[in-house]
Amino acid sequence: MNILVIKHGALGDIILAAPAFAAIRAAHAHDEITLLTTAPFVPFLSASPWFDRVIADAKPKVWDISGVLKLRAQLSGFDMVYDLQTSSRSSRYFALAGKPRWSGIAPGCALPDANKQRDFIHTRERLAGQLAVAGITPLLPPDFSWVSADISRFMLPPRFVVLVPGAAPHRPEKRWPEAKFAVLAAQLPMQAVVVGTRGEAGLASIIRSFAPQSMDLTGQTNLLELLAVIKQANLAVGNDTGPMHMAAALGVTSLVMFSSASDPKITAPRYPDGGWPTILQAPHLADLSVAQIVAALP
Repeated sequence: MNILVIKHGALGDIILAAPAFAAIRAAHAHDEITLLTTAPFVPFLSASPWFDRVIADAKPKVWDISGVLKLRAQLSGFDMVYDLQTSSRSSRYFALAGKPRWSGIAPGCALPDANKQRDFIHTRERLAGQLAVAGITPLLPPDFSWVSADISRFMLPPRFVVLVPGAAPHRPEKRWPEAKFAVLAAQLPMQAVVVGTRGEAGLASIIRSFAPQSMDLTGQTNLLELLAVIKQANLAVGNDTGPMHMAAALGVTSLVMFSSASDPKITAPRYPDGGWPTILQAPHLADLSVAQIVAALP
């Protein structure tokens, strides 16, 4: 059988879907599985054991005729489609694909997830419910043993805490103040290693100005290297953003901070077995004190 899995998303969404990826792979161990995702995740997920092929969805506008025709070609020829994105866009792909056997929420699909509470439960449980309708149960702990990258150039300390002070640039309300991260770094029992994008290098600079023993890796890793760094950590502390999802999925003990901008009951990182990391939440992250974080450290 030829199987298609659809999953776009931000990094955290991709990581939360990993147990579903693993379950689909186990259910279709001898089938050809293709993933349709967004371009930034193609190299990363191509290295995983869950897919035989990973292709990029350019997400063309409806008036982009050549783009839509290319997408239709990408969607054709599959015996079964698992739409894990379940958005209005991906649901429209059902008709574009020629209405194959389909798991998702597209009207008229063969295996609809009809749970009326699906938008009010955590992503992991929502995906579990969707796949159960398709006869795949349970979700499986994602195995990240395939993650391999040469990170020797970083000369990581033998024990360290990963700090994740960033978040999506358009979501400043999801960031605990960098000055508080700096004070926290100085109080940690282990050296801090700050990770993030190149655009978050300024946050690391502020942290290192107060805790000069901290290591700054912002902007220096691709996704596989970032996973490899986090995999070696003893603890991860940070905002509700992609690298914290990585840490939890790798089984690294984690503390995640949430503002009222997002609901951890729906989007929190989860450990491989489905367990929950330590979560601290405040309407405004600035209201969380360093003392509260230190007291809550696992």
